[in-house]
Amino acid sequence: MIFEGQAVKVAVDDAGVATVTLDLVGESVNKFNSLTLNELAEAVTALKHIDDLQGVIFASAKDVFVVGADITEFTSWFKLEDDDLADKLRHAHSIFNDISNLCCPTVAAINGVALGGGMELALACDYRIMASTAKIGLPETQLGIYPGWGGTVRLPRLIGADNACEWICGGAQKRSEDAFKDGAVDAVVPAAKVNESARHLIQQVLDGKLNYHARRDELRAPMEFTPIEKMMVFESVRGVVGAKAGKHYPAPMAAIKTIEKGISQDMEKALDTEIKGFIKLAKGPVAKSLVNLFLSDQQIKKTAGKYAKNATPVKQAAVLGAGIMGGGVAYQSASKGTPIIMKDIRPEALELGLSEANKLFNGQVERGRLTTEKAFKAMNAIVPALSYGEFEHVDLVVEAVVENVKIKKSVLAEVETKIADDAILTSNTSTISITELAKDLKRPENFCGMHFFNPVHRMPLVEVIRGEKTSDAAIAKTVAYAQAMGKTPVVVNDCPGFLVNRVLFPYFAGFSLMMQEGADFQVVDKTMEKFGWPMGPAYLLDVVGIDTAYHADQVMAEGFPDRMKHEGTNAVDCLFELERFGQKNGKGFYTYEPDRKGKPKKIFNEEIDVLLSSIVVSKSELSEDDIVARMMIPLCIETVRCLEENIVASAAEADMGLIYGIGFPPYLGGALHYLDQMGLQAFCDLADKYSHLGKLYEPTAKMRDMAKNNDTYYGA
Repeated sequence: MIFEGQAVKVAVDDAGVATVTLDLVGESVNKFNSLTLNELAEAVTALKHIDDLQGVIFASAKDVFVVGADITEFTSWFKLEDDDLADKLRHAHSIFNDISNLCCPTVAAINGVALGGGMELALACDYRIMASTAKIGLPETQLGIYPGWGGTVRLPRLIGADNACEWICGGAQKRSEDAFKDGAVDAVVPAAKVNESARHLIQQVLDGKLNYHARRDELRAPMEFTPIEKMMVFESVRGVVGAKAGKHYPAPMAAIKTIEKGISQDMEKALDTEIKGFIKLAKGPVAKSLVNLFLSDQQIKKTAGKYAKNATPVKQAAVLGAGIMGGGVAYQSASKGTPIIMKDIRPEALELGLSEANKLFNGQVERGRLTTEKAFKAMNAIVPALSYGEFEHVDLVVEAVVENVKIKKSVLAEVETKIADDAILTSNTSTISITELAKDLKRPENFCGMHFFNPVHRMPLVEVIRGEKTSDAAIAKTVAYAQAMGKTPVVVNDCPGFLVNRVLFPYFAGFSLMMQEGADFQVVDKTMEKFGWPMGPAYLLDVVGIDTAYHADQVMAEGFPDRMKHEGTNAVDCLFELERFGQKNGKGFYTYEPDRKGKPKKIFNEEIDVLLSSIVVSKSELSEDDIVARMMIPLCIETVRCLEENIVASAAEADMGLIYGIGFPPYLGGALHYLDQMGLQAFCDLADKYSHLGKLYEPTAKMRDMAKNNDTYYGA
């Protein structure tokens, strides 16, 4: 052993081949924190002083290779002055340059995940052997930056500029077959053979069968393109990436610019170009927002893990109600390995639920993500039922019947008599108080909310709602089940609408007020989509369902009459009375026709303007800034109220709930991060401009106090 640290070890065998083993003490994965980076530098220095070194293998003692930089530590770099940040990046570059300049062939033995800095370490080696089960990639653009340790320079030289742009701008994790096809790795072998194969490859170099010097020369030199070739590659890439990334996410386009410039430069100049572009992105607001989201996501997963730590796993689940939502819950449970009974009182409903699940499994097979055999086995884990025959063996029930308090109470009371005393009963209600639903139950301590979002298979969030009498054990088991289903659970306290819908309906209220002032809903939709929402409020209401929104609006008005009750008829009331329920019956704000793939395509029909003319009570000229402000102010204030009232425990959980639940624009980082970035005083001043619109536009007293003291929700 010529070097032994807390993260890196170096041993040399009798043939003069060194193995650098990454094994960060006290962690389940390898990551590049200061300790690992500094020890890697020491290890490489030690290698440089070994006489007659024949080869170096970079390997991992863990199930992963290196998952990337330690983001919690790395974010402190972003606060440095530009020159200091450049020095940090140059230090990392010098380590990887020293690896690529060693006096012998080098091989990365990629046994598991190699992302970000882990992938850049592999790129600094002459050769890469990859386990068939491993994944590699450069996901930095998802954090609002791009690779900063040589990735934008080395990857294009290895796999071509067009492929490198796709890898870096998309930020995806690449499977071994795709990595080999693109030329990013030299061989794919079973995981158990990775180190042995790396050693064999070095032997091939020593035997003269491979020339690592020629490879180095090729990868260090500027790439040769004619002006026409260069234009064709980068104009094409810019068009595709620009359309996908949009104006709010500058990192992918900045990466293209850096790659385009770097391919014509020598290695040293190209690395300097990478540093300059990286610093600009790292200091921008989007990187701050996206990194904050990453950290918040880590936080809520840790919180959920603490809840679920002592819970016994759900071995058998059941869902009551076999509509689209019930079918979605059944599919998600079965697809992740938990068998589920799907019960309904109507055979045709069971057929619909099974059809929904079957369609989703077939989609997985068509995309190559599931074999037919596995899909068939998972589908068989969904057992349709018209009675409670097998419910005595159920560990957890999800009630997903119609959103009506009387019906839900009746169904919940009935099913409680059919399940074991320690079984957990949950409701998928989107707005109705859990405490209210528990009133007729004999074991309210075993009852909580489990609110899925539609479509269940796509939406990552599950709200787990604690009623007044809900026990910690019920929360723990429900959180554990949500995690087992592959979902991100956020525990919230009970109130009408809980977190997500309580915040969403003031947003809809802002829209309704503008409609009553004669606003064009198409203009509002386009403005909010331009601002970064995946769909505007009218389109979103159509997708949610006008009938669903109408009933939820009544619940919210009853719960918060001071600010959520409205006078007269609004747009949702009008469409509900006209039975225009949105996508589900082909007409709402928009009309819907199936496209070539059978998916609903929205079409504007002029008759809607006539139908909605009766709700207009005044006429106002609204600028884009007015529209954004009038939509965002109520949403942000209600999010703050949820935090102040302890409906949600932290700013991170509130913001992730909105990102995952309603598609809040990620580049803004969530409502509370958005307020921090704007500054609470600036926000309160903006809200005061619209105070005539009512209580939804009034900041809380605590917000005003925080504004005076320049306080923030994230404390930094």
